[in-house]
Amino acid sequence: MSENKQHQQQQTKRRKKVNANDSGGIMGAEVDEKRVKTKGLNEIISSLDFLDDQEKSDLQEMKKVNQEEMIRFENNHSQQRIATMDYFFKLKEYHKDAERDDGTRKRKAKANAFTSVNVTASAIAGASADESVSNDENVTTSNKTPSSGPQRRLWVKNRSKDWWDQCNSPDFPEEEFKKAFRMGKGTFDLICNELNSAVAKENTMLRDAVPVRQRVAVCIWRLATGEPLRLVSKKFGLGISTCHKLVLEVCSAISSVLMPKYLRWMDEDNMKRTMDEFSSMSGIPNVVGSMYTTHIPIIAPKISVAAYFNRRHTERNQKTSYSITVQGVVDPRGVLTDVCIGYPGSMSDEQVLEKSTLFQRANAGLYKGVWIVGGSGLPLMDWTLVPYTHQHLTWTQHAFNEKIGDIQRVAKDSFARLKGRWGCLQKRTEVKLQDLPVVLGACCVLHNICELMGERLDPTLKFELFDDEMVPENVFRSANAVRARDVIAHNLLHHNLAGTSFLS
Repeated sequence: MSENKQHQQQQTKRRKKVNANDSGGIMGAEVDEKRVKTKGLNEIISSLDFLDDQEKSDLQEMKKVNQEEMIRFENNHSQQRIATMDYFFKLKEYHKDAERDDGTRKRKAKANAFTSVNVTASAIAGASADESVSNDENVTTSNKTPSSGPQRRLWVKNRSKDWWDQCNSPDFPEEEFKKAFRMGKGTFDLICNELNSAVAKENTMLRDAVPVRQRVAVCIWRLATGEPLRLVSKKFGLGISTCHKLVLEVCSAISSVLMPKYLRWMDEDNMKRTMDEFSSMSGIPNVVGSMYTTHIPIIAPKISVAAYFNRRHTERNQKTSYSITVQGVVDPRGVLTDVCIGYPGSMSDEQVLEKSTLFQRANAGLYKGVWIVGGSGLPLMDWTLVPYTHQHLTWTQHAFNEKIGDIQRVAKDSFARLKGRWGCLQKRTEVKLQDLPVVLGACCVLHNICELMGERLDPTLKFELFDDEMVPENVFRSANAVRARDVIAHNLLHHNLAGTSFLS
């Protein structure tokens, strides 16, 4: 019995030991599984931390690269601006030197001509005295009488003036006169009367002076047709050099006498009327002008050729093109109220604006509280209102751009009439670069006179403008202007002032 009991006790102990071993194995497996999971989670967390750190370092690297690019861009921009200013001042000095040399040559030529005239007059007087003495001695054998008064010794080539005599006749048809001079007889007479005291010359011993009407006609016909001086010479019966001189003299008189009267910024009454007309046209308040910049083709200059190179015209026309710029602001009638003429064609619209007197007056606060509407090539500032240029515009922004386009079209149509009316602006001219600003200024003044006098442009003279606008380097220059533009756009759409053509 005792042996059986001992045997049972041993079996019981063996079973307990086996069970203990089994339970210990299970618990060890669970511990191992937890350890594996913890290790995996730690690895995942470590990977996420690594990725986060790597992303931060990439962002810092990108930010550093962007900052370096911005600094490099600003340095390049400032260098280009400095180079442009240096070039401009050098150009002005060159023109001053050229004008000084021309003045010296003219004075010398006048002095030589005066000397030769005195010598000729003395010879004539001496010959007359000798002839008088000879006639007194032989008075009984000769019936000849001595000549009295000054004698003309200057030979002048006879040229036909039939065409101009016909145009100047009271019976010449009004429509034919308009085709030739881009204006009616009444407007032409007005210009002649205004310029009479500035361009009139007196007759001399050597020749009769060219009448004022013919002087003005030579200039206007040359500007209207853009024909070369040899054809102007044939039309008016004058020498080529005389025609060239008359064109510059009359253009200078127009710029000095008529520009202060017919091309000037608005007074308060006219500004109020202008804002009302633009507001009724577009629904946008406080607009005092519409701005546009165009290019005038020129022959390649002898100095600073690269500055006048027009890349966009060259690409479009497939031939090398050079130009100078004309920036203008117009009122609702298309009358120019401000112009900036003569900057090189390589400059963008934004750069031309920054150099203009208009920009300086705006920085002085003269245009505070009003808008001048420009194209997409100009930046948005406290006084310039331009369209939205980014992609994926909202309906509100589309509606705003449509109304801005209506105002901008006033300036573009006015410049199209300016170029259509004065053909010299459409092709490369023979005028020297330093004389071009005066000629272009005269064209702008004559354009205003024609617009104010209601001179309609012949449809056959219609000229199509090409937009050469470039997106400015800094699109937004004023946070206040951005908010003001958004408010205007919101009011246009939500007060039923915007059109719906952008939806079609």
